[in-house]
Amino acid sequence: MYQDLLLATDGSDGARRATRHAVALANGLEATLHVMSVSEEGPHSTERRDEMRTDHEGEAADAVEEAKATAAEADLEVTTTIRRGVPQEEIVAVAEAERMDAIVVGTAGQSGLDKLLLGSVAEEVVRNSPVPVVTVRERR
Repeated sequence: MYQDLLLATDGSDGARRATRHAVALANGLEATLHVMSVSEEGPHSTERRDEMRTDHEGEAADAVEEAKATAAEADLEVTTTIRRGVPQEEIVAVAEAERMDAIVVGTAGQSGLDKLLLGSVAEEVVRNSPVPVVTVRERR
């Protein structure tokens, strides 16, 4: 039923937790793990990461490589993709185009003004995904 899982990562603590969940899930299901990251564009592209870093493509590549290494430790079959654009849109687009069975994504659990001003990638993915979405909350 679940043969292809899409893991969306940005290298954050929440994404690392989601990676561990995705690896365990893919391992248990004997599924292929498809790791993706998005080189963000726009005014809020660095809101949760190092404000001084402007190498968004390098940041996305680092996030993918970190998740790939974690999956390799579990001897999982892994593919990787880096896209450019709005994360929630790109995640849903890859899920649709590549016919994924489910998406795994981390969430920071934003609420209040932060969520209103910045939005939530995970929430938008859940709303627009054509497949089930597993959200993994970042511990605080």
